[in-house]
Amino acid sequence: MRVLGVDPGLTRCGVGVVEGVAGRPLTMLGVGVVRTPADAELSHRLVAVEQGIEEWLDTYRPEVVAVERVFSQHNVSTVMGTAQASAVAMLCAARRGIPVALHTPSEVKAAVTGSGRADKAQVGAMVTRLLRLDAPPKPADAADALALAICHIWRAPAQNRLQQAVAQHASKGRTR
Repeated sequence: MRVLGVDPGLTRCGVGVVEGVAGRPLTMLGVGVVRTPADAELSHRLVAVEQGIEEWLDTYRPEVVAVERVFSQHNVSTVMGTAQASAVAMLCAARRGIPVALHTPSEVKAAVTGSGRADKAQVGAMVTRLLRLDAPPKPADAADALALAICHIWRAPAQNRLQQAVAQHASKGRTR
């Protein structure tokens, strides 16, 4: 499975591509950050994020795009920018028919470090170890994008089994 992880943000949108399957060593194919100037008009920043995501989709052709689920923060303007960048990533994937998976920050931290309360340094250290890198990707947004992709690869098999079980249960209910 090839997954593009997206850590959404308007100033720095982390992107990372990981390939592999649960239970086997994973491979990082690419990591980076789509940047936009903080003083640019919002609409231009969103277009820049879209163009950056589209380049990553063209280059790596992921099977799934994993995006960090936006959660409430104290700073409403930060949440709005994160939500807007998240929507751009989801739109780019949907336009190509690529499935989108949303994962909360605590899900990602728990999957990668074993603790949903891990800090950025712990996430970066585990991403480095899991992908056998020489150093943690910088900035932290890039490491977070890789962590999202890893989380999805590891969680997808269980999520698929749950969805199949729910669908099977629902279909049995209709046949009675």
